[in-house]
Amino acid sequence: MTPPFTLFTGQWADLPLEEVCALARDWGFDGLELACWGDHFEVERAKKEDGYLEGRHALLEKYGLRCWAVSNHLVGQAVCDHPIDERHRAILPARIWGDGEPEGVRRRAAAEMADTARAAAAFGVHTVVGFTGSSIWHTVAMFPPVPPIMVERGFSDFAERWNPVLDVFDDMGVRFALEVHPSEIAYDFWTARRALDAVGNRPAFGLNFDPSHFVWQDLDPVAFLDTFQDRIYHVDCKEARKRLDGRNGRLGSHLPWGDPHRGWDFVSVGHGDVPWEDVFRMLNAIRYDGPVSVEWEDAGMDRLQGAPESLAYLRGLAFEPPARSFDAAFTNAGE
Repeated sequence: MTPPFTLFTGQWADLPLEEVCALARDWGFDGLELACWGDHFEVERAKKEDGYLEGRHALLEKYGLRCWAVSNHLVGQAVCDHPIDERHRAILPARIWGDGEPEGVRRRAAAEMADTARAAAAFGVHTVVGFTGSSIWHTVAMFPPVPPIMVERGFSDFAERWNPVLDVFDDMGVRFALEVHPSEIAYDFWTARRALDAVGNRPAFGLNFDPSHFVWQDLDPVAFLDTFQDRIYHVDCKEARKRLDGRNGRLGSHLPWGDPHRGWDFVSVGHGDVPWEDVFRMLNAIRYDGPVSVEWEDAGMDRLQGAPESLAYLRGLAFEPPARSFDAAFTNAGE
């Protein structure tokens, strides 16, 4: 059975949810991965407002759509981040930012992530996708020299802040899927393994697979699926394209998205370097049976073109595995 295809609404949060629903229906999506910003899935309203979740369901049903996951990347980022600064103020709800005192921001963000698990469970959704933040990402260049104990403290800090949140996820029967991503506690193979170990490999904590973040690091996204197959709780399809020409650098040179002097950029699915057919063959091999979500990000293509084009491209790769091996017909040939 081919997976349901959803549209991640994070890049569409400037539009009312009903408008996004109409677009997704017209393009042929099966559902939405609802972002917890804009008016798409508001955790505070879900917690306090009678009838709010019923209204979200009614709106999806009106357009023949479903929801398998909600995503709270922006608030999750603040749970572990250091420093907390004006970047966070720009992305956080005012009630989470408060007076901006860093530890208060982190604690309110953690409480909101716990509430996200409660809201998701009440909504009938069992996966929350998001970020964790990291207190040690700023040390990634390893200079000034970073003592091993500092790195260890970073993973311990992550576990101390997230284990109480994950306790709520357990209580609610919901799983958290960390998007493995630069600036998070897990951004590649080895940090993903270390993050899982830090929380005792508890089932509430798994991974959101987004291959765009592997491409520019020269990591193999297919091998990642194979390695962490039992922890792939959600799949986002986003694309990246490298242009490392001897002048354009891998670290982006503090240049904005779409600048031709960047060494890599996000592009619409099918226009970059992700080996999508191999990805889908591996998803079949590991028996991933969750949704596949299109996450449009492309500074050079309008989203009204990029989103439906991405869906059409990916549907062409979501073929059914065979019911029997192709060489089964050779057995006992001639008898």
